This record gives sequence, structure tokens and C-alpha cells, in this order.
Amino acid sequence: MLRAVVATLALVVLAGCSDGQVTRDADTENIGYIEGDGVVSLIAPENREPAPEFGGPLLGGEGEFDLADALGDVVVLNVWGSWCPPCRKEAPDLQAVYEEYADDGVRFIGVNTRDGQSETAALAFEEEFGITYPSVVDPHGEALLAFRSTLPPAAIPSTLIIDREGQLAARVLGPIGRTSLGDMVADVLGEDESGT
Repeated sequence: MLRAVVATLALVVLAGCSDGQVTRDADTENIGYIEGDGVVSLIAPENREPAPEFGGPLLGGEGEFDLADALGDVVVLNVWGSWCPPCRKEAPDLQAVYEEYADDGVRFIGVNTRDGQSETAALAFEEEFGITYPSVVDPHGEALLAFRSTLPPAAIPSTLIIDREGQLAARVLGPIGRTSLGDMVADVLGEDESGT
């Protein structure tokens, strides 16, 4: 029953919040992939809601991640799959922004989804793109269900930014570039200084 609910929710999430564009990447032959529409949702501090409880095992058997442990840091949560052409395109930009802000109280966490039970493809993806921040393994999207009543990451890729108080500050449906992501992270980091 749980698998049926998860599968149904995954189809609704992927179909309901996309632009319906079907892409095909010559290198990966991913026919029928529906990508996000690129919509950015920014939430003013006074309108934010707490992020849900979220966590799971880390890719490569490197322990567990619990979002509650990141309270006090800005968290960038990126949903990706090794099979996803836009994820491959944005991966170097995510790593660059991670490196730029790693010493400023910003934590990056990937959420690897729909890569199946084997971690081989996901680990190869991280090696190919030099990804050094950790990723939660969520092969069926079950951990992501925690966000369903808040600000769900409703496409692959999707990126959420969670502020220092553990509240959802922004969401991007679809790929994001280095400049845009860097600006968003800087804005959320700067809220403490500006008093907003």
C-alpha cells in the first residue's frame, strides 16, 4: 500500500509541477523525462514555515543526515538523480557555490532519488562532477514525502533553501545556475545582518 501511495504521489509531483517539456539527452537516452519549470519561490522571513523533520542514510554508507542537526546553519537541499540531464548540467554550479560558502555557515545536502537500490550510478555521478558534499539516499522518494504539506521539491532537480531558524526560505523547481543560487544563499545568509 505504501509503495502505491509513494508511486502515485511521485507521478502527481512530477507531472503537476512541470512545464511538460519532454527532453532527450544524447548521452543518456532519457526519453520521457519531465523537467521542472524553473519557477523560483522566495518566502519573506515573516511568512516562512518550519521545515519538516527530514533525514536518511548517506550515499556511500557514510552515516545518517538529520535536518534538525543543521539548525543554526543555512541549508541548501538539492534533489537529484544520476539519470537526470538537468541535474548533470547544474552539478558543477552546485559544487562551486558549496565551496564558496562552506566556511560561512552553509551546509549542502543532496537527495539522490530514483537511482534504484544500487548506489553505483549515484557514486559515479558524484565522482564525475567532483561533488564533495553529502547526499541522502532516497531511491523511492519516501523521505521527500516529509515536505508534501510545506514547500515540496516537486521536480527533479529541485533545490530548497532553509534558513538558520530551520524555516523554508526558497524553492527552485528545475535546474539552477551558479550566480542565481549564490545570490539566493547570500540573501538568506545576510538576513541576520540586516535584521530581516
